[in-house]
Amino acid sequence: MRLEKVLKGGWVIDGTGAPPFRADVAVTGEKVGAIGRLDRVEADEVVDVTGLFVSPGFIDAHVHGDLMLLADPVHLPALKQGVTTYIIGQDGVAFAPAKAATLDYMRRYTAGFNGNPEGPDYAWSSLDEYLARFERTTALNVAMLIPNGNLRMDVMGLEDRPATDDEVAAMKRLAVEAMEQGAVGLSTGLDYIPSLYADAREIAALCEAIVPYDGVYVTHMRGYGPAAPVGMAEVIEITRRSGVAAHVSHYNGAADVMLPLIDQGRTLGHDLTYDTYPYLAGSTILGMVALPAWVQEGGIDATVARLKRPETRDRLNAEWFSKPTPYALENITLAFVAHPDWNWAEGFKVPEAAERAKLAPGDFVREVLIANEMAVGIFGFRPGDRTDEDVRAILRHPAHMAGSDGIYRGGHPHPRGWGAFARYLGRHTRELKDYTWGEAIVHLSSHAARRFRLNDRGLLREGMAADVAVFDPNTIIDRSTYANGRAFAEGMRHVLVNGQFVLRDGEATGATPGRALRRS
Repeated sequence: MRLEKVLKGGWVIDGTGAPPFRADVAVTGEKVGAIGRLDRVEADEVVDVTGLFVSPGFIDAHVHGDLMLLADPVHLPALKQGVTTYIIGQDGVAFAPAKAATLDYMRRYTAGFNGNPEGPDYAWSSLDEYLARFERTTALNVAMLIPNGNLRMDVMGLEDRPATDDEVAAMKRLAVEAMEQGAVGLSTGLDYIPSLYADAREIAALCEAIVPYDGVYVTHMRGYGPAAPVGMAEVIEITRRSGVAAHVSHYNGAADVMLPLIDQGRTLGHDLTYDTYPYLAGSTILGMVALPAWVQEGGIDATVARLKRPETRDRLNAEWFSKPTPYALENITLAFVAHPDWNWAEGFKVPEAAERAKLAPGDFVREVLIANEMAVGIFGFRPGDRTDEDVRAILRHPAHMAGSDGIYRGGHPHPRGWGAFARYLGRHTRELKDYTWGEAIVHLSSHAARRFRLNDRGLLREGMAADVAVFDPNTIIDRSTYANGRAFAEGMRHVLVNGQFVLRDGEATGATPGRALRRS
């Protein structure tokens, strides 16, 4: 028997939870051809991986690479961590399906975390057309969620009101069409406009539409930390009404609050999972955490127009900035500021940037959002929100899987996009021993493959897709920090996607064998 590639001499972690075992891994075409002692077979290429761990490629369950992956097809921050698949379409505000007005709004509204790069042609409307942009054009695979905010905006614009029965029926038709085109589920972002305007009745109806397709409901829920019981109550209501399997995005907070909510829901028979990233700071857009809801009504243009009015400034200073905002301004660091006249502020905390601009902090927030048409990204801490011990307890739970929530825009991004998966391996597995190596790969790969119905991924097994990560267990580590969020991880030696090397000896090959992974 002659094989195409053999990774020889490594220790295989197959994604089942089993400990590493000594085996060679053969790759033929896009598939894993064989696993075992392959001393007597011939191969076109033999790669010595003695002493290294060989695992299925990692699946990022929550990430904002939707547009930046098209603009940067090799996407080295992910490859340096062994990530081979992104789940995109997160937080209910993304890029397909979308009428022209919806796509324009989403590009502008989410620019602080999804980016709004010049490269893509943006000439799509359906989910099918959008997914086609990723077929053999990027180094990574993608699977796609349907953003509920897009459905809502396509049907009823940015109106802050319950949807009528006819409008819900129209959204359900769009959801079914997108599922038939290969979506793996539906997402909501219940802090983002217009996703936040949807109530449980509307969301449950959309979930009913995806259940026959085995779709998953993925939610940035309506409340985390101390408000998590409120957010989870709505999740449970939606799952009860629809029968959908549910997955909660970036599930962070105090472990003694968060984990019982998951356990109680699962005890009641609800299929609940979650993802999280191993850091204490969060990251989002400035407007969401620094402005009250009434200022943001009607979307970007209406918000900017409102912020320009003197009476709005007076009201904000009297009623809003006179007390702590959801993220205290002194704990917010500006990660991305779009306008070239203002991007000097990247890397500064809001009070520091305000002082340099000779403005009060609240006035600085108002002026920077006006000048940038809301395209300002941040990362920040909320004191008391969670501790290192909370993070460790949450990541150890069997319902957990890894999601970086990575943001690839701005001069000072949150370090999670460049470091989350390497941090899980280096810090939480090797150093802190929160996982065994076998458990780590379940959390980083096979659990997400199972959750999102990627039935040929997530395991190293003969006949499965050859998405493979090869890393040094002694050196794998994250190097990105809050001061330098763009530092690449170390210790990832080789990465294959669909049987082709995309990282070889730690360097990108430039190959783009990624696929659009449609519901299977």
